[in-house]
Amino acid sequence: AYFVIMAEYGFKWDLLFGLRKDWDSKGVNDLEDSYGQEWTYKARKQVEYTCHTAYFVSIVVVQWADLIICKTRRNSVIQQGMRFSWWFIALPFSLLIFIYDEVRRFLIRQYPGGWVERETYY
Repeated sequence: AYFVIMAEYGFKWDLLFGLRKDWDSKGVNDLEDSYGQEWTYKARKQVEYTCHTAYFVSIVVVQWADLIICKTRRNSVIQQGMRFSWWFIALPFSLLIFIYDEVRRFLIRQYPGGWVERETYY
């Protein structure tokens, strides 16, 4: 996650090695990325915090998968079943919220300034 995010912001992996001293320096407000774009200290820290968040979220998601995988050694999870299956009730709702928001954004793009944008744009 760290290297992917840094690359998306313009810092390719080969540039990252040995960059920490300049990266953490408050006096350096013109640090160049792999494409020549200059970064201020504040902007660099925002990218760094994004990397931290993605790293920890990745750990949590992998741990969820580990919990489900460790349920059984031979049977599939479907054969074994889950004792606390009501935890999965939220999955369809999360999918519904995701679809709703994508449709909302589509309608806002299609009809700028329309009712959907006025009522749901935050």
